[in-house]
Amino acid sequence: MHQLYDWFGLNVALFHVVNDVHAAWWDRLMLAMTWLGDHDRFSLYMALALAVSFARPKVLSQRAVVVFGIGYALSGLVVTTLKPWVDFPRPLLALGRDAVVVVGEPEYHHSFPSGHSTFAVLVAASLSLQSPRWLAASLWSYALLVCLSRMSLGAHFPADVCGGALLGAGSALGAVAVVRRLRAERRQPQASSRRGRGRIC
Repeated sequence: MHQLYDWFGLNVALFHVVNDVHAAWWDRLMLAMTWLGDHDRFSLYMALALAVSFARPKVLSQRAVVVFGIGYALSGLVVTTLKPWVDFPRPLLALGRDAVVVVGEPEYHHSFPSGHSTFAVLVAASLSLQSPRWLAASLWSYALLVCLSRMSLGAHFPADVCGGALLGAGSALGAVAVVRRLRAERRQPQASSRRGRGRIC
């Protein structure tokens, strides 16, 4: 388990590649992206998504918004279960204060998976369904920057970010499967009803 997480030293090496690069404008951007990638923004994003889906359904489908909502519930369940169970140390605790540049509030525990990365990738994976290229590119750029921000600010290792990204994408896929199942179950009674009416006639 330890070697899978450590990637035989590559996890720490890649963390330093990102965390060692700092500039005032870059740190401000990373702080902003972390704020935008917090799951506390769910209500705001859901409200915006619903408004756009009703006003411009060709830009954002209502199906994508439903997938986003279901995916959020699925990902929240998994992340809140994994974090305390795995309980990996954050970079600041694992490597020491002298080896990590922390921007913002220092954090020490529950490193895996990255909740911000999970949420950001869920947003991109669900709301980009059947969307125009410009919207999909914007959403995935947002997700990438949120993932980078967690390492840049010293909050997570790359393994945490990758694990969170996979959970976000998996939650979106799981939500798509749930929506398809619900649609199939809704169609079955309607089809049976039409066949019944045909026999009576």
